Amino acid sequence: MANSDRIIADAEALLRRVSPEGRQYAQRQRRRRMQAMARVVRRLIVATGALLAAMFAWGFIVGPVGQFGLLAVIAAIILAWVMIVGLSREPEETPQRLAQSDLPLLPSRTEAWLQRQRPALPAPAARLVDGIGLKLETIAPQLAGLDPAEPAAAGIRKLLSVELPELIEGYARVPQNLRKIERDGPSPDRQLLDGLSLVDRQLAEMSEDLAAGDLRALAVQQRYLELKYKSEDDA
Repeated sequence: MANSDRIIADAEALLRRVSPEGRQYAQRQRRRRMQAMARVVRRLIVATGALLAAMFAWGFIVGPVGQFGLLAVIAAIILAWVMIVGLSREPEETPQRLAQSDLPLLPSRTEAWLQRQRPALPAPAARLVDGIGLKLETIAPQLAGLDPAEPAAAGIRKLLSVELPELIEGYARVPQNLRKIERDGPSPDRQLLDGLSLVDRQLAEMSEDLAAGDLRALAVQQRYLELKYKSEDDA
């Protein structure tokens, strides 16, 4: 039984990897890992350079640092490296942290939280999660200029920090042997898929509404400029 479960799990993991959404997610994850590694390396180089520069400045102004001074600098470099690497680790996202996130950061943090839940989801749900991740990446720049007091902002925050976590956490609380059983309604697996599909559609509609708002604002600005320059030409 354990072997068959393992085979099924491996097959589902393969399906996730070969799906278009799964491939795009893997590419994004690789890109983010490389970017994070590059940031850490830059910080290590800056810290090391600063300590070495301080050592050379001391030797030039005060005098040779000596063996003990050199050992102290090496120890300081090692300590700086440990602190930089330790502080560079991002804290684990939780629904509580999502609720407290600034609106522009909410999509990326929600995606990070979603991907940690992904291994425990059935393959169809995992593919939906990948699609939601793509939409979160799309909507993130749109939220940068959105007023948090706008009704749209409240709707997006509720969807990402309350409704989506409640859906997935509620599914996770159902014993695994009961998730495919229909009892007075759809099975938990079906409810999860329906809920994720709804979230996916809502994100798409929200992104379209935000884009439409931007286009309307652009059209208004263009019309204003046309009227302004036309009136100046007439004058």
